[in-house]
Amino acid sequence: MERVFETIAEKVAGWAGRPITFILAFAVIVVWAVTGPIFAYSDTWQLIINTGTTIVTFLMVFLIQNAQNRDAAAIQSKLDEIIRATTDARNGFIGCEHLGQIELETLRAAIEGECGKESSNHISVERLLARRR
Repeated sequence: MERVFETIAEKVAGWAGRPITFILAFAVIVVWAVTGPIFAYSDTWQLIINTGTTIVTFLMVFLIQNAQNRDAAAIQSKLDEIIRATTDARNGFIGCEHLGQIELETLRAAIEGECGKESSNHISVERLLARRR
């Protein structure tokens, strides 16, 4: 059951991000707006778009979240493998995504502190950007 959901979520998330999908959704809104005078802007006319958009939004939240969770897990696994394969990297960072917010902020501050003042002032980033100009 889970694999079926993941397959559907992947396909729908991919489909939802295409320009044609946006054009189709926009066309539905235009058709709805144009039919307003025909239906005298009735409550039923308004309810149709409100119900439709609510249902689509509700379902898309779960599908997009599933796709995002899988992407994040894949990226994290790749980063963990880079850490594991690099001889100078500290393996203690593998799995740090499971830490709480306070621990992650403490860890980030400690890493930035190890990098020295240059890192915290973003001088190295500015130097990198200057090279690209």
